Formats: sequence, structure tokens, C-alpha cells
Amino acid sequence: MKRNIVWLMAITSGAAAANMYYNQPLLAAIAQSLDASVQDTGLIPTLSQIGYALGNLLIVPLGDLLERRRLIVTMLTATALALGIAALSPNITWLIVASLLIGTTTIVPQITVPFAALLAPPQVRGKVVGTVMSGLLIGILLARTVSGFVGAEFGWRAMYWIASGFMLVLAIALFGLLPKSQPAVIMSYQQLINSMLKLLREPVLQKASLTGAMAFGSFSVFWSTLVFFLEQPPYNYGSDIAGLFGLIGVVGAAAAPMAGRLADKRSPRLAVAIGLIATAFSFLVFWLFGYQLWGLIVGVILLDLGVQVTTVSNQALIYSLPEEAHSRLNALFITFYFVGGALGSFLSTYGWNIWQWNGVCATGLLMLIIAFAGLFIIRERPQKT
Repeated sequence: MKRNIVWLMAITSGAAAANMYYNQPLLAAIAQSLDASVQDTGLIPTLSQIGYALGNLLIVPLGDLLERRRLIVTMLTATALALGIAALSPNITWLIVASLLIGTTTIVPQITVPFAALLAPPQVRGKVVGTVMSGLLIGILLARTVSGFVGAEFGWRAMYWIASGFMLVLAIALFGLLPKSQPAVIMSYQQLINSMLKLLREPVLQKASLTGAMAFGSFSVFWSTLVFFLEQPPYNYGSDIAGLFGLIGVVGAAAAPMAGRLADKRSPRLAVAIGLIATAFSFLVFWLFGYQLWGLIVGVILLDLGVQVTTVSNQALIYSLPEEAHSRLNALFITFYFVGGALGSFLSTYGWNIWQWNGVCATGLLMLIIAFAGLFIIRERPQKT
């Protein structure tokens, strides 16, 4: 597999995934602009993640059924349209609905990741998946930095217009550069969806889905409330500074290829446990030292490192299952993953309203306790798929 194709897939994954996260540093500005409450504004990231889960459940399985390049280009075009609708929002309800559409259509990363795994030789599959996933998470983190700056300088609507135009440029470029693929299975869409029910009985997928969902849920707990925490004393920062914390998280996100190599050479299960431990430590740091700048910085690095290692290692586990089901397996994994993210975003606003920063940290730690429980309770008895 050519390196330039791997990097192209990584860039595509990062750019598409970023669309769901431009909103996070802008939430305070959006609330002020549209005269919305913190809880109503919190529905923007929540509905984005619910939409992403729906898109993964209903659209991503088509990666096993259709030619992947055309599917990717089609979804990028649809995402551009949804972003344009968001930019035109006259009220918070409109923006919440547009966020659901953005999440549902911007599922391109979950088509490119199994595509990359399919193209890669088995001996480097973990490394290739790690590289593409690194692009995905770095895109998520840089999205916050870019949107924080754009929002502070040009307003929150400008960010949605810029993202919409970028999706159209990518759609045109990828149509000419991505290789074509052959359908992995021959069946109807209804048969394809029904087959996913059988895959749900796979214990490897069950464990990966639970631990991944709770880890990403804790990730969303932090990032969905950070901008509200930073706008208060002792920080008093705006969206531009809140977005800069995304750059700090890139340090942790860059660990994805390392996690892939660990999964290839050692044990993906060990790597998952290490990732969860790092994520739990991040919330302890946030709780004990979050009111000091160095504490936030160290915590962000640990959080992004832990979640990235957990995610890549879980995907290495599910890609050890039969390759003809990779798109469906990935769709199920990411569906639960973003249901966890939506749950984290939803619960974070209640944690913040009730106990402020302590409530945020407690919510994140609770989700990680559930992840650890799943790691040891669910027994892997691989079944044929």
C-alpha cells in the first residue's frame, strides 16, 4: 500500500471528522448570539454525535455493498450542504437540527478506515489503521483550534462556511485520487442491516464497543464543558484560547501509530487497558489541579493519549475478525462509540450545572469505571461471522 494513499486517507478522515467539533469552542458565542441557555447549546454537540451514530449504523455499512470512492465523494458533498444550512441558522433549534444533519453525513472517516485496513498487508495493518486514526483525532483537535480563532476573529457562522467550502474541494480532489474498490459482499441493503444483528453477538465487538463508548464519552465530557470552565475565573479566556487547547491534545493524538505498533507486536487488549488507565489519570489531574494552567495542559495530553490508544487498539481487535464484515463491524463499533460521546456531552451539562468543575470530573471518571468493568466482565468467546 502506497504511503501517499495512507496519508490521503488520514487527511480525509481528519478533515471530515473535524466538522462535528468546530462547534465546541464556539458554544459560548453561539449561546450569546442566539440567546440560548447552556443546556440548549449543549444539544449542538450531543445531536452531532447522535447523527454520527445514526450515519454509522445506516450509511457506513454501504461500504461493504457499494464502490467506496463514489460513496465517499457523495457523503462529502452532502456534508458541505449540511454545513451551509448550519451557517444560515436564524435560531438555536435550526442549528441543532443542522448539527444532526452534519453528524449523519460526515461519516467518511468510518468508510476510509476499513478501506485502509483492507488495502494494507496484515503485518502492517495496525500501523496503517493507527496512521489513519491519527489523522482523524488530530483533525478533531485542530478543529477546536481553528474554530476558536475563526470564531474570535470572524464570528461563528464563518467557520461553518469555510468548512462547507473545504468539503467541496475535498470531494473534487478525492474523486480523481482515491483508488476504486470492489463490493465486499453481494446482498440487499436489508440483508446487510440484518446481518449486523448477528455480528452484535461477537464478544470481541461487545467489549470493544463498551470500552470505546465510555472512553470517548469521557472525552466528550471534558471538551463539551471546557469553554464554559475557561470563561470563568481564574482564567477568563475566550473561544480563541479555548481552541488552543486542541493543539496541546495533538501531542497525545500523535500516539496513534505507536498504539498500532503495540497492538501489532504485543496485545491489543493490553493496549486498551493502558489507554483507559491514562484517561482515568487525566480526570484525576483535572480534578486536583484543573484551576492551574499546567494541570489543564498535563490533563489534556493524558486524555487525548489515553483515548487515542484505547480507540486504535479496539479497532485492531475488531479488524482481526473476518474482513468481509469490516465495514459493518466498524459501523457497529463507531455507532456505540458516538452514542457514548453523545451521552458524555449530554451528561456533562448536568454535571456542570449541578457541581460545576467537580461534576465534570466525576462524570468522566464514572464513565471510565464502567469501561474498566466491561474490560474484565465481558468474556471473549469469538464466534464465526
